[in-house]
Amino acid sequence: MTLILDKRFPRTLDALLLRFCRDEARGTELQAWTFDDAPARRAAEARLAGFGIRARLRSAYKPLLHAFLEEVDRDGLASVRVRYPVHPAAVAPNRFRLETYPLAALVADAEIAFEPVATAVLSYHVDLAWKDGRRRELDVFAPNRLHADAVDEPVLSPTGWLRVGAGAPEDGDRLETDFEAVFAAAVEAVGAQGWHGNGPFFGELSLSATLPFAEQRLPVGEETLSLLEALHEDLYFTLLEVFGAEAGLERGARGMRPGQIVPDIRHAPGDSHLRIETRPLSVEELEGWDGAVEEAQAPLSAAAVHRALEAIGGEAFEARSLAGRPVSARHRRGRDRGMMISGGQHANEPSGIVGALRAGALLAGRSEAHFTLSPLENPDGQALHLRLCRSNPSHMHHAARYTALGDDLEYRPDDDPGERAVRVEAMRRTKALLHVNLHGYPAHEWTRPLSGYVPHGFALWTLPKGFFLILRYHVGWEGRARDLVERVTRRLARVPNLLSFTERQLSLYRAQSGEPGFEAVNGFPCLFTVDERQAVPLTLITEYPDETIQGEPFQAAHRAQMETVLAAYDALQEMAGLDCTL
Repeated sequence: MTLILDKRFPRTLDALLLRFCRDEARGTELQAWTFDDAPARRAAEARLAGFGIRARLRSAYKPLLHAFLEEVDRDGLASVRVRYPVHPAAVAPNRFRLETYPLAALVADAEIAFEPVATAVLSYHVDLAWKDGRRRELDVFAPNRLHADAVDEPVLSPTGWLRVGAGAPEDGDRLETDFEAVFAAAVEAVGAQGWHGNGPFFGELSLSATLPFAEQRLPVGEETLSLLEALHEDLYFTLLEVFGAEAGLERGARGMRPGQIVPDIRHAPGDSHLRIETRPLSVEELEGWDGAVEEAQAPLSAAAVHRALEAIGGEAFEARSLAGRPVSARHRRGRDRGMMISGGQHANEPSGIVGALRAGALLAGRSEAHFTLSPLENPDGQALHLRLCRSNPSHMHHAARYTALGDDLEYRPDDDPGERAVRVEAMRRTKALLHVNLHGYPAHEWTRPLSGYVPHGFALWTLPKGFFLILRYHVGWEGRARDLVERVTRRLARVPNLLSFTERQLSLYRAQSGEPGFEAVNGFPCLFTVDERQAVPLTLITEYPDETIQGEPFQAAHRAQMETVLAAYDALQEMAGLDCTL
């Protein structure tokens, strides 16, 4: 175990109080934007008012949304027109529109319109109209800074801000907040360690932090304003980018192998605290759902996965993870066309693990069924996911997305396949034409506020959009790919509540972000793409917004995953003109 950093960071609100709660500051007027929760900002305003200081403390994170939560009477709104800024350095042209999410849902009874405006001042202009005839214009400043990110690319990110005295807020100055300082210190400390090459450099890189920012649940789906989760996401992906650059990989490449990066971000009052250290890779097994798989209301334990596989039967084969955990699979032989079924490639997407097992159990009851099943391909990631969920069950925990090496197992080379060896063996056994690979994505908004707000390389997945299908196919297989998706989605449309669930999320997506830019097949968003990298000519990938959900929503998620596997299996048997050999 090697300690890299152990540091405390004074709370920005306390620093402002120390600076201005003095006799000589009486009569001062100030505006500040910090990353604190609303109750903490209101309390600081009251303290300042006690010293005769007129202060307004706003949120630097999602400023327009906070304005509607804290300063706008939403009852009886008839219309909302938002003119949002556009900046050439923003990660996406509609970044500042995305940053208002889920405003469209909060004012659902009102007509809402968004209009982009190229402007030198990063500010929203809002026209409000109420049903009783009242009208109001509102300008909301969005403090940002243009800076180089951890891999020296220019990026525009939210930042703290301070304006002392009357006048326009944009005439103030950047205020580096405690939230920003924790992130910067972590990235600098890790980057200064002199890692060279592709690793692995450690078993686990632990980044434990406590922050004083309380989370706020919103009355929209699974949405929560959480700077704890945001810091986890920004630290994890930023450090992957740092290690990828050190290894000479392109940004967004999934083949870096630094080791397991684990941001563990929790809430605690007072100053922020950050401790970074390397540790041995954990081999601990943690508790998850351990009851009947078909009734699962939360991610499964590893023991439950293995019991369910045993019940499905067939010929066992396996690989091993870096920590020595089994990557277990089964082969059921029959006369049908063979199909590969997998789940848990990204272990923080847990509904696919359950759905794969449920489908496998039903297919095992068919005398001629022919399939392989590897429901938990990333057991090291799954163990980390269960561990992180003990303290923050409603967070996305993308640190558990990749393997303990830090790479995406699908991108492993053939000469060192690791966990992916089960897929290689499954292909050898079945000569499959179709691989159904069950995945998920965030059930609420995904942001990286200190690196441009929109997650780099994952812009498509920032907002929920219902049950989404991706079909990857070899050149010459597009017709078969579309036939398969047509058959699968036609059957999925009959699953109770699945299509209406997708339609609701798509409706909010369109109202908030505009047209999604992908086609719909029988009401389900679908993306078709040529991919010669896959050994199988057809790969159907499911994407259910399952990260963070539990209870009945989780049951609905794994039912959708199960139904997709069954629909795809039956479609494969029915489709004409398929050659059963490659």
